[in-house]
Amino acid sequence: MSTAQVPDILSPEFAANPYPAYRAMRESAPLLWHEATQSWIVSRYADVERVFKDKEATFTTDNYDWQLEPVHGRTILQMSGREHAVRRALVAPAFRGSELQDTFLPVIERNSRELIDAFRNAGSADLVADYATRLPVNVIADMLGLDRADHARFHGWYTAVINFLGNLAGDPDVAAAGERTRVEFAEYMIPVIQERRENPGDDLLSALCAAEVDGVRMSDEDIKAFCSLLLAAGGETTDKAIASIFANLLTNPEQLAAVRADRALIARAFAETLRVTPPVHMIMRQSAVDVELTGGTVPAGATVTCLIGAANRDESRYKDPDRFDLFREDLTTTTAFSAAADHLAFALGRHFCVGALLAKAEVETGVNQLLDAMPDVRLAEGFDPVEQGVFTRGPQALPVRFTPVGA
Repeated sequence: MSTAQVPDILSPEFAANPYPAYRAMRESAPLLWHEATQSWIVSRYADVERVFKDKEATFTTDNYDWQLEPVHGRTILQMSGREHAVRRALVAPAFRGSELQDTFLPVIERNSRELIDAFRNAGSADLVADYATRLPVNVIADMLGLDRADHARFHGWYTAVINFLGNLAGDPDVAAAGERTRVEFAEYMIPVIQERRENPGDDLLSALCAAEVDGVRMSDEDIKAFCSLLLAAGGETTDKAIASIFANLLTNPEQLAAVRADRALIARAFAETLRVTPPVHMIMRQSAVDVELTGGTVPAGATVTCLIGAANRDESRYKDPDRFDLFREDLTTTTAFSAAADHLAFALGRHFCVGALLAKAEVETGVNQLLDAMPDVRLAEGFDPVEQGVFTRGPQALPVRFTPVGA
């Protein structure tokens, strides 16, 4: 297949099913100039891994100046060197180890249980609308000590932000809605941050207000931008991950049965879900110098679109890569939620997703509680889960049937 025949990433054909296009790119156009997005598209595992792991500052996150800043303000993702290291040291402790276990696991468990209680006795549910789209936002709101009554506003904001990030075609209405969100979120958050500085509680927002590393504290704007990023990145991606792990298990009943019998396999199922159907399909970087990649040279100052969805299915890295197989031996579960992961769904290197362990905790809790409530869960008659999205991707609906426990 020639480069001209590779389906365009903005085409309806690509949106319906990008995986054949990914394969075509890996095989015949591993480095592809894309005129509409003015970026170089990279699709092979080795090249995407190299971009993410870059230690020589060959690739930067300067692209976030135009990609993220209009909706979030200046975030930790745009920072480098000491500025990045200090900001990351300020926020990271909340998302790992004892802090995560002691403080946030009970929040996750409670929120999950409350959502399941609403359909526990119904015998049917839509796992996307009734659960996956709600859990991460409710958890983040509770972690930050925000008013859960504002859930609908949070959801609207993060949807607008994700639409802005995925606005590859440059729709002006989508861009305007994203920029409006930045203003609305700031008007909402800055007074809350200032109030929390005066009257700290035991929530994450108060911890961020008080955190200090090397004499540096986060400004109101720093905290607001991080909360905005947390809401969008932690909401949309975990929502898609929960929906996708269930879609993968429900369409592979023998693997679902294995997970039901041995809950220790949930982490494996999640790692494999992140590989084969990652929530985020593309992440951009910017080249600081001319760089040789497979297929040619990326000039300095260019935007590089790394196709996670393509790299994670690279035949040279994974055996039978299009198949969901939680028992595969070429994916390491023990490192799957750390910067040493061999799938690329959380990126790698110094900008590895700070919320990876939070996502793991939400997915493991959710899958456990849902399987307890729905031991014989199955897809609604005749329903076939269909992924949607280009920048982020996942099932839009997941109607299931089950016999209520004790019925």
